[in-house]
Amino acid sequence: MRHTLLLTGLAAMTACSMMPKSGPTTQARLLPTSGQTASGQVMFRQNGSKLVLDVTLTGLTPGQHGFHVHEKGDCSAPDASSAGGHFNPDNHQHGGPATPMHHVGDLGNVTAGADGRVSTSIGLNGVRLDTLVGRALVVHAGADDLSSQPAGNSGARIACGVIGA
Repeated sequence: MRHTLLLTGLAAMTACSMMPKSGPTTQARLLPTSGQTASGQVMFRQNGSKLVLDVTLTGLTPGQHGFHVHEKGDCSAPDASSAGGHFNPDNHQHGGPATPMHHVGDLGNVTAGADGRVSTSIGLNGVRLDTLVGRALVVHAGADDLSSQPAGNSGARIACGVIGA
């Protein structure tokens, strides 16, 4: 028994040392806009060329909600309009994150369960964390249709937080 535990421990140590090291991390704390209840936290971690977002939200209506990075890191307006439009440094049309052409800030939708909660991870290829730090992350009242211009017709901004603040 002792021998088996020792081998298991060595195997675990070897496996951990071979795992790729994660890069930079940061977070955004999302607070509700005026008259809303949505809030939460998103953890960002760079893993090579992939950016991973671990999303935890509460206080949403059940169903899909547009989820975007906006150009300005300013959530001071009661409706978060101070965050500006979607982050779009390449001047692309709006689309879903899986389409070839879309705003860098087009993260698609998150889906709240019947309890109004979201707990999910989103992986973005080719997005660097350092380009997003200092910008706003916004949750919208409705679903992003992933095609309407300029922003997916996802309705009011119900929660906002600055990435890395």
